[in-house]
Amino acid sequence: QVQLVESGGGSVQAGGSLRLTCTASRWSFRDVCSAWFRQVPGGGRERVAHISNDLTTTYADSVKGRFSIPKDNAKLVLYLEMNDLKVEDTGMYFCASDFCSQFSRGQPRYWGQGTQVTVSS
Repeated sequence: QVQLVESGGGSVQAGGSLRLTCTASRWSFRDVCSAWFRQVPGGGRERVAHISNDLTTTYADSVKGRFSIPKDNAKLVLYLEMNDLKVEDTGMYFCASDFCSQFSRGQPRYWGQGTQVTVSS
């Protein structure tokens, strides 16, 4: 059974940095599509960063230039590096991954349980 587990969330002041980690079991981030999503209470789930099988990355406008989505295929790890954090970055962050054909349908099958990020002013 595929399992994704996020870690690295926490509380930080505005302007600070965090690195989230998504660790996979029985799954590899090689040659698949993966992404980080953010959800706030009462709001929908927003995709903030995506990396495709050809390593093309895309970012939500709100995080461009501040977030990046590197990965370590050998370690079965996907990261979200977040710099210059803002109060509006607060939310629950989820990693998701699947074959790109599935991802393109907007329905990745594999999700982590989420890790909370809280940014204070």
